[in-house]
Amino acid sequence: MDRDWGSKPGSGGAASAQNEAIDRRERLRRLALETIDLAKDPYFMRNHLGSYECKLCLTLHNNEGNYLAHTQGKRHQTNLAKRAAREAKEAPAQPQPHKRKVSVRKTVKIGRPGYRVTKQFDPETKQRSLLFQIEYPEIEDLAKPRHRFMSSFEQRVQSFDKRYQYLLFAAEPYEIIAFKVPSTEIDKSTPKFFSHWDPDSKMFTLQLYFKTKPPEANKPQPASAANGTTAPGAPPRPLPPPPQAPPPPPPPPQGLPPGATIANPPRGPPPPMPGTLPPPPPPMGNGPRPMPPGGALPVPPPPVGSGTMANFTPGTQMARPPSMMPPQGFPGQQMQGQGIRPPMQPPNMGQQVPRPQ
Repeated sequence: MDRDWGSKPGSGGAASAQNEAIDRRERLRRLALETIDLAKDPYFMRNHLGSYECKLCLTLHNNEGNYLAHTQGKRHQTNLAKRAAREAKEAPAQPQPHKRKVSVRKTVKIGRPGYRVTKQFDPETKQRSLLFQIEYPEIEDLAKPRHRFMSSFEQRVQSFDKRYQYLLFAAEPYEIIAFKVPSTEIDKSTPKFFSHWDPDSKMFTLQLYFKTKPPEANKPQPASAANGTTAPGAPPRPLPPPPQAPPPPPPPPQGLPPGATIANPPRGPPPPMPGTLPPPPPPMGNGPRPMPPGGALPVPPPPVGSGTMANFTPGTQMARPPSMMPPQGFPGQQMQGQGIRPPMQPPNMGQQVPRPQ
């Protein structure tokens, strides 16, 4: 049977207005998800029940599409405007920074200007100076050349070098020219640093002086090398004083016959130590006593008492007979074969004492 109204057979029937609204909202949701990032929305929140909330309007939504449709509605837009007006009113008024607008002029460059550089030296202050003379015959009317110093790290034409800096000159319509000068401090005092523009001859003049370096006298001396040699360029170290010769021997005493053997003079007593007894009196002026005729000195009596020194006998502890005197003087002055030194002669006697056999 043919139908004059409704849908065609097998098409599923005509969609109602409700179905068309659902389909439209679904298409809008998919389109909004592609263009709007909900992760960046400060008012979008998902609760523990799985639904979505708008923190600005305090509304509850079942899905993301419903929330996106809410954000495009009148209620959400009105609340956004009220929030922005309240924040602007509460925020303190801050002065806006003054931004200077610099208009960049685009002019046609006609080339580089002519220049002349003169090197100078002041013999009184020992300062070096440079004199720059730049010619601008085609400079614009009522224009004046400009100059500035530029660090080596600021320019991008050459590789940077901290030993040099650049002095730039600019004037329209000429190209900017730069001079590479040493990176020494400039003396900015009035009589030495000056610039002058002559509008009649169209010449710009600039003179600068470099400050002198401090003297190197205060620099520390380089340390000596490990093997004792000094570093190159360092002054040589002073040599030690030469050794002094020993003093001459004292003259022989008067009264000795020629050819007599001179023994060591008797040594004086040592200085007394503080807190001790005074030293014994010096010997008589006639010198030491002569050897007795028997050739031997009497043996002193043994000490009386008990102890380690009670049984001491002269000569028993040493490898020499008790009749011999202890050696005196230096080894080179002892007698050969006897091991002892002859006694000293009195200064007033002219004959020698016989040696003991």
